[in-house]
Amino acid sequence: MSNIRNKDGRLRCSVFKRCGGCQLDMPYTEQLEWKQKKADRMLSRFCRVEPIIPMKQPYHYRNKVQTVYRVASGRVLSGVFSSSTRTMTAADECLLEDKRAANVIKELKKLLLSFKIFPYDERTGRGILRHTLIRTSHSTGEVMLVLVTKGAILPSKNNFARVLKEKCPEVTTLIHNINPDKMPLTLGERSITLFGKGSITDNICSCDFIISPQSFYQVNPVQTEKLYRTAVSFAEISQGSRVIDAYCGVGTIGIVCAKNGADVTGIEKNPSAVKDAVKNAELNGLDNISFMCADATQALCEMAYKNVRCDVVIMDPPRAGSTQEFISAVSAISPERVVYVSCGIETLERDIRIFGKTGYKAVKIQPVDMFAHTTGIETVVLLKKCKGEI
Repeated sequence: MSNIRNKDGRLRCSVFKRCGGCQLDMPYTEQLEWKQKKADRMLSRFCRVEPIIPMKQPYHYRNKVQTVYRVASGRVLSGVFSSSTRTMTAADECLLEDKRAANVIKELKKLLLSFKIFPYDERTGRGILRHTLIRTSHSTGEVMLVLVTKGAILPSKNNFARVLKEKCPEVTTLIHNINPDKMPLTLGERSITLFGKGSITDNICSCDFIISPQSFYQVNPVQTEKLYRTAVSFAEISQGSRVIDAYCGVGTIGIVCAKNGADVTGIEKNPSAVKDAVKNAELNGLDNISFMCADATQALCEMAYKNVRCDVVIMDPPRAGSTQEFISAVSAISPERVVYVSCGIETLERDIRIFGKTGYKAVKIQPVDMFAHTTGIETVVLLKKCKGEI
């Protein structure tokens, strides 16, 4: 099933309504207008909302691709789970995904049946392959393919790896992940590298980052560079600036700050992400950044109790936003600046209001379009200490 064009010549996904991965079926300029109006409506009462930073190329930007499979009429079909369901929508290509992923999936489907690696059928419990994960590097061109199976058996895996390497030379590492859990599109704890180094490397803001199968890493590398540069600019980093990087993931923003001379403490509760963050700091030769494996709210509250001080708090919480306890702890630590990176504009609005009650006012708001054709709006906000409430 291929993509089609509207009467105006614009590309349109052939499974737009069934897939649900995209929500905006309109020209890109209209998408930006829609997002700008939403950002203005929700945030302009705090301060002026800057024009959204657009994408130069709003197609094929996703560097992380998850694909499910089924057999029909003797051939393997690939596609995605429709939004909020476990119903597969078959599609040979996606307008958002890296084109290299589509090429790998095309060759993979030819190999699966010949090697008796049958897609897993949740209804019958038969089959092997739950899904595949493909991650690509924008800067190095490396490609990772992860085969996620329900058990440890992968028929003729050495021969399969050899043939795949011949058919898909762009794949630099092949990983077999074992996941007996029934939760869809998740990875198990055990992985076996069949060839390559088991990870890929990407470069953002002149810093190198190792991406493993489990790593949290922004899916739009070009816009991520703009997002991080905006966040670091808002932080006003100088040599020796004391920075707390909360909800730090694999350490990306904190490492960029450390590269610019800041002394950084990263906080992240996911142990796997913390391990990656430590490796990334070592990869970049940095000794002015350290990481805590802890819940961000608990860690900030403990820091406030110990009278820890810093110049900047950078926070990049999940879509659910932060907590009132975290925000109160930030106020107690009393940084001059708070840089809030948000992927959920509704919770961002709520948290800015709470910050206002603790003495911090939004002075810069910069939306960034990270997810073209979706309703998602990424936003960077600079908050500074002030007197009174908003």
